[in-house]
Amino acid sequence: MSNRKRFGEVLLDAGILSEDVLQKALLRQRGTSFRLGLILEQMGVITEREVALVLSRQFQLETASKIASLSIPEDVLALVGADTALTKYVIPLQVVGKTLYLAMSNPLDMETIENLSFRTGLTVVPRVTTASEILAAIQTYYVDGKGIKPESRWSILVVEDIEMVRSAIVASLKENGYAVLEAANGAEGLKIAMQKQPHLILADIMMPCMDGNAMFQALQADPETKDIPVLALTARSTPQEETRLLDAGFFDFIPKPVNVLRLNARLKRALRQAYGQPFPLALAASGSATG
Repeated sequence: MSNRKRFGEVLLDAGILSEDVLQKALLRQRGTSFRLGLILEQMGVITEREVALVLSRQFQLETASKIASLSIPEDVLALVGADTALTKYVIPLQVVGKTLYLAMSNPLDMETIENLSFRTGLTVVPRVTTASEILAAIQTYYVDGKGIKPESRWSILVVEDIEMVRSAIVASLKENGYAVLEAANGAEGLKIAMQKQPHLILADIMMPCMDGNAMFQALQADPETKDIPVLALTARSTPQEETRLLDAGFFDFIPKPVNVLRLNARLKRALRQAYGQPFPLALAASGSATG
């Protein structure tokens, strides 16, 4: 397995990509630590399911699916720490004799395979899966109080002056595993954002003391907060208002009344696009995104 080709070369050989598209993707990837697969997905070139199928066929590997619904023993999960699972997109599935079967979104990651084999004394056999499958399994097996510390979750600041609306949003976010901060107006939200530097901000546009527009402008003027994605909440759900907010630099637009399903889908999309992965490992320390 040590002579395996690089990910982009595999997709070229399979006819999934052209050389021109690959070079454009590599150019977009340069200067980031995002996975090439994520870059290609964002470009609309391939889906993660297509990637998994190509890799499994190319290297005659079996696939893994519905990982989150399996009953993986605790001693098997303990072979791979939460940090490794999150940063390398891997989940240990089972141990049979001296063989560890490992679900991976990138079975070409020989460094992870070799390190895990050396540390455990087991032969590691990859099972190809998608990043979404891995993330669902991480949520099931590691997140819910089992391995990931609260500071390793995304922190989201909700700035909304209507308490009932704010409480409903906060409850939904906490239910989905986010660490949540709250503010009742723009001035309070700005102060918390500068102190805590959350990973994402939901801000109502119409608020007392300081509205969402003014708060956003203040955040943009500060080098410490200018890169935080801000999603606008507004009851003025017209195409003109959406265009105005997006042109002003807001990351996204969410109309009121807030639909929690839409809200959580938009949050996941924003976090993935802004940081390249759905968990903020090491972001607070390094200020960089990993993929």
